[in-house]
Amino acid sequence: MSSFNFKNFIVLGDSFSEGMTDELINGQFRGWADRVADVMASQVEGFRYANLAVRGKLIHQVVSDQVPAALQLITSDTLVSFHAGANDVIRPNYKAEVTLPSYAKAVRDLAAELNKYGAKLMLFTVQESAAANTRTGAIWNVRFADFNKQVRELAAETNAILNEANDGRYPNDIRFLAFDRLHLNTEGHHRVAQGVLENLGLPFDSGYKIPLPPAPKENPIKKKIVNALWIATFVIPWLIRRLRGKSSGDGRQPKYPTLTNWPL
Repeated sequence: MSSFNFKNFIVLGDSFSEGMTDELINGQFRGWADRVADVMASQVEGFRYANLAVRGKLIHQVVSDQVPAALQLITSDTLVSFHAGANDVIRPNYKAEVTLPSYAKAVRDLAAELNKYGAKLMLFTVQESAAANTRTGAIWNVRFADFNKQVRELAAETNAILNEANDGRYPNDIRFLAFDRLHLNTEGHHRVAQGVLENLGLPFDSGYKIPLPPAPKENPIKKKIVNALWIATFVIPWLIRRLRGKSSGDGRQPKYPTLTNWPL
């Protein structure tokens, strides 16, 4: 056993933390947080893991639904991961003057509560340039740059663990994205998990920093077919949900809503 002593790991947020990917285990997505929990459990006896994150959630939903539930689970030996706000940033009607203060208040309030228990907070910046070659990607990059600036400032202010997505450790490659071009694939979640483990001082695979080999040139006809499938499968349903005011997470419950002995 190492000196790592967090016996509880509580994860809050949206699809990134829920672990949406192209890999399912027993009907549940297996994301970076599940992989991190596996290693944590190998270091601490009696380790428990809760994942309250739900896809599609906006910052106010994470704060109103997940934070109170998490506070009921916290003890002195708890690490809490908080990643929210990215869904707000990519919305067409995004308002920085609303989202950024909401995120800041959530982090400060959560950190204040955790300090009462001597528990620890963990934050994340967001990858800025994986899709910057598109008009939408360029817009998102500008927004995420401001978002990330605030995340870094709040991490320093609250003494939170910061997982930096733009420091060169995560090679910027769209091949780490699933077919929907928004969520990470299996390899993407693996690499995020290794970065988190490194930040926590736990065993990790240093190979996660190695870029993939150059991608072969795409067949233009195949590329058009794939783009058409992507639009039909993801873009159109996403637009329909937006028009209806719906979210992919509506009515969905967290996959591990209480502290669970881990591994299962």
